[in-house]
Amino acid sequence: MAPPAGTIRPWRHLAIFLLIGIVLYGLVFFTGDGKPVPKLGIDLQGGTSVVLTARTPDGSDPSRESLNTARAIINQRVDGLGVGGAEVVLDGNNIVITVPGSGNAEQAKTLSQTAKLGFREVIAGPFDPAAVAAGGDEKSEADDEKAEKGDKSSGSSGDKPDSGKKSGSDADKGSSSGGGSAPAGQGALAQQPDNDDDLDEQTKKEIAAARKVRQHKDLASQDPAKQRAAIERAVKELQGCAKNFDDPLRGNDRPDLPLVACQRPSDAAGSSEDAADEPRQAYVLGPVVLDGTMVASSTSSVNPDSVGYQVNIDFTSEGNDKWSELTAKLAQKSQLQGLDNPARVAFVLDTEVVSAPSVTQQISGSTRITGDFTEQEARELAEILKYGSLPLSFETQDAQSVSPTLGLSSLRAGLIAGFIGLALVALYCLFYYRLLGVLLFASLIFTAAVVYPVIVLLGRSVGYTLDLAGVAGLIISIGVTADSFIIYFERIKDEIRDGRSVRSAVPRAWVRARRTILSADAVVLIAAVVLYILAIGQVKGFAFTVGLSTALDLTVVFLVTHPLMVLAGNWKILSNRALSGLGLVQDEGNLAAARRKARTATAKGV
Repeated sequence: MAPPAGTIRPWRHLAIFLLIGIVLYGLVFFTGDGKPVPKLGIDLQGGTSVVLTARTPDGSDPSRESLNTARAIINQRVDGLGVGGAEVVLDGNNIVITVPGSGNAEQAKTLSQTAKLGFREVIAGPFDPAAVAAGGDEKSEADDEKAEKGDKSSGSSGDKPDSGKKSGSDADKGSSSGGGSAPAGQGALAQQPDNDDDLDEQTKKEIAAARKVRQHKDLASQDPAKQRAAIERAVKELQGCAKNFDDPLRGNDRPDLPLVACQRPSDAAGSSEDAADEPRQAYVLGPVVLDGTMVASSTSSVNPDSVGYQVNIDFTSEGNDKWSELTAKLAQKSQLQGLDNPARVAFVLDTEVVSAPSVTQQISGSTRITGDFTEQEARELAEILKYGSLPLSFETQDAQSVSPTLGLSSLRAGLIAGFIGLALVALYCLFYYRLLGVLLFASLIFTAAVVYPVIVLLGRSVGYTLDLAGVAGLIISIGVTADSFIIYFERIKDEIRDGRSVRSAVPRAWVRARRTILSADAVVLIAAVVLYILAIGQVKGFAFTVGLSTALDLTVVFLVTHPLMVLAGNWKILSNRALSGLGLVQDEGNLAAARRKARTATAKGV
């Protein structure tokens, strides 16, 4: 004969739960580092998090292949920092970089550099862009005609515009600007509306407009009048190469066209207020002759000829041939122009001129990029060039740094909030359910005992980090877990009101409560999954912990709560009115049973 519905073997279910617990804690203590500590997010342990949004030249969505390639390259750069626990993950069209610790904030913010390296011949420069732009505004058409006939021609390759001659003494200064650590893509997008469609369209227009002027073919024209007019129009777009100039072309210039670009700001110089106000020089450059894909390796070292550091570059065989051909051409041009006006080659990184040394002889083999580099800047640039350029440019959407002290305070606050919430639920349940409240509190403890090792193991296996939003999700899940037990207990009270004993009420109540618990938890799980799919950043952590806790809640209800309640149904102590919390309910049940008997007796008497 089959047992009544809802009847189970409680010890078997409890043994299964105990086995699950042993396996989980065995994995925690005997795999990985063996430490029962979850992997914490930067808001709990301190560190730096940078969210990068991909930009494409035409404003379209980046391909998944490009995003994966960019993530892999950035991950190599992160590994180059030598920091344990750093992560690079894809989040839709965003790349999220998380670096623990407080000493790596600046390095983390430089990881988004596109690192698009190109070697371009210098057509004109260095010169003061503000002076050239101002001169162009003040000249009339007649002045331009006189200038074209005068000795200010910029038509021949290697010559500088008028203002470039005035700044001729600053040529070395222009070529000694060190590679900075400014992140790529922080352009005018920051002021654009939040609508993605508008943002993509605006990006497309900005890049197209900048290319039309600053990469015009007349910049390399042999007609002096056309070239000078093109240079003046392009220089106006540079905004005087101000320190805060947001370049929409950064990492998006076309290599087959000439380019007007600013020299790269020196972070070392920019540390002082006076240096921050120092104007940058500008250059007119030819098309790219050699690009970063032809760099075989790069290292940093002390500059033996000057103060500071340099970046040493070794080319591939193809790159070495092109470099030798380019320097031979420029060396010949230097002889024709004279040593006072030598030909130059520009090292262009992300549309900014890092260095523009003069070339007086053919160079074969490796070369070096010199400038006002600090040791850290030279090392970072060498690492970036070693691993290659990113296939996309990125805008820094969000960057936050959290000190370890603040992270510890946040963790302490989260734990205190969790304990307070758990204590309030326990007190309420003890007050309202009494002995049944003890079972509810025990079930909450069992749930926490299962959730904790799962979070630790997820941190080891898939890199899940528990952040402040995740702690909030765990606190919310206390209420979700308590709801399942309350549903079950109220169903038991309904059965007792109908005149049944506690022992007979438990299996009947379980059959009815089980459907309600499954339905309620299914709704929470669906909401958590949808939120996790649609959300970004830390909201995902909240959705994940809520969903995880809800799923484990079902495990505890089926393997612990119901078996314990079946065992408790046989306890005589539950018949104690003062301790069971079922006194009034039992009175209602006895009254209901008496009424049924009376109705039955009346019916028989009739």
